[in-house]
Amino acid sequence: MEVCIDSVASARNAELGGAEKVELCANLMEGGTTPTLGMLKIIKQNIKIPVFVMIRPRGGDFLYDDDEFEVMKQDIIEFKKVKADGFVFGILKIDGTVDVERCAELLGMIRPFPATFHRAIDMCMKPLIELDDIIKLGFERVLTSGGAQTALDGAPLIREMVSKAAARIIVMPGGGINSNNIDRILLQTGAKEFHCSARSSSSSLMNHRKEGISMGASLSPPEFTVKVTDSKKVQQLVEMATSIWDCGQ
Repeated sequence: MEVCIDSVASARNAELGGAEKVELCANLMEGGTTPTLGMLKIIKQNIKIPVFVMIRPRGGDFLYDDDEFEVMKQDIIEFKKVKADGFVFGILKIDGTVDVERCAELLGMIRPFPATFHRAIDMCMKPLIELDDIIKLGFERVLTSGGAQTALDGAPLIREMVSKAAARIIVMPGGGINSNNIDRILLQTGAKEFHCSARSSSSSLMNHRKEGISMGASLSPPEFTVKVTDSKKVQQLVEMATSIWDCGQ
């Protein structure tokens, strides 16, 4: 199990619950963007499991201009200095195909650390065809919801991807995975790894709460609710997945 996190508390809870590794992001409401160096430094001081860092300069699409690409390169350089264990990124061309040249350049900078191609593949016109390029590039994993809103909806395509990968790359389902659907997703896809946030909401500790104002623009999450990875949810999902795999699936 890989847990998507955005805080030190979530990192601790992911490890406590039995996660294999974490994916560190900022702005999870936008699907995850590049976190801060300070966040990685403190998390590395608090947990022992691997921390993979998202390299995504902004939310939105995965077509980046020259300035954004330079930011991605500089972020990789800096995160390697503070001991990131792996990286997560994806770059597309204007026609919805994988930008092989730019991905190869970033992979060259990342090595010898492992890399995951994230859910940019779900925005490709033909994910199964693009999977070949991702494998040839040398990514160790690809994170996917099967081109659908959730991994459960995309399970048929994920299964095709697992079959096509034939152990050349790890196909990791992600997107809306929880205790109510993980059994169906793993059984229907044949995947051996999965990705989710396993979060619960908790109320802010603030006593003074000013209503009618939000720090967000179009995205306006509740100002006095905090979402944190729940160690019990992580443990439950790990146990459910292990039970399925132990049965030979």
